[in-house]
Amino acid sequence: MQPIHRNLTHQLVHELGKRILQGKYPIDSNLPSEAGICAEFDMSRTATREAVKMLTGKGLICSRPRKGIKVLPLKHWNLFDVDVLNWILIGKPDLLMLRHFMQVRLALEPQAAYLAAQFAQEQDLAKIESALQKMKTAEQEFGVNSDSTHEADIEFHKSILMATNNPFFMQLENFIATALKINLRFTNRVSAVTTIEYQSHKDLFEHIKSNQAQAASNSAMHTQKATLKIINQQIAQLSS
Repeated sequence: MQPIHRNLTHQLVHELGKRILQGKYPIDSNLPSEAGICAEFDMSRTATREAVKMLTGKGLICSRPRKGIKVLPLKHWNLFDVDVLNWILIGKPDLLMLRHFMQVRLALEPQAAYLAAQFAQEQDLAKIESALQKMKTAEQEFGVNSDSTHEADIEFHKSILMATNNPFFMQLENFIATALKINLRFTNRVSAVTTIEYQSHKDLFEHIKSNQAQAASNSAMHTQKATLKIINQQIAQLSS
C-alpha cells in the first residue's frame, strides 16, 4: 500500500498540472511558493516538495532558490508523458496545438503503416479489422454522431501502432489517441468517420493485410495530409 502522502502528492501533481494547461498559471509566470501551495491545498511540505519534483521531471516547471517556481515554455514539456497528454485534453488545446499533433502524425503514421504491413501478426490484423468493423457498425446502429465511431477510429489507429511490433511505435498510442480526440474538437465534423473516410481506412487495412508496405504508407500519408490541409485552412481563416 502506498503511503498516504504519496497519494496526496499525485493528487496535487494532477491539480497543478491541470491548472498550468488551463492557463491559470501561464507560461513564464510563477506558481505560489511551496509554503503557499501547502497552505492553499492543505498539504504537507513533504507532499508538496515531491509534487514540485514530479512536475519538474515532466518539464512543466523549474524551481530555483530565491526565484520561485516558474512555468516553463512548451518546448521543455514532456509532451509524450501520459499525464501531460491528459492535461492537454482537459485544458484548452487550440488549432496550433492540433497542427503540431498532426505534423507529428504525418511523420509517424505512414511509417507505422509501412512496418505493420511487414511485421503484423494474425492477432494484430484481427484487432485492426475488429476496429474497422466497429467503425462501420457504430455508424449504422447508432448514427454518425455516436461516440462509438470516434472510439473505433482511435482503436483502429492504435491497433496499427501495435501491429508494427516496434516497441517505440507501440508506446505512442496515448499520443495518437490524444491527437485524434483533439482533432474531433476542431475539424467541425459530427462524425469521426464519413463514408469516404471509412473506405480509406478499409483500403489501408487491406494494404497492411496484403503486405503491401509502400501502398499502406502512401494510404496513411494521403489521409494525414488531407486532415492537415483542413486544419491549415481553418488557421488561415482565423488569421485573415
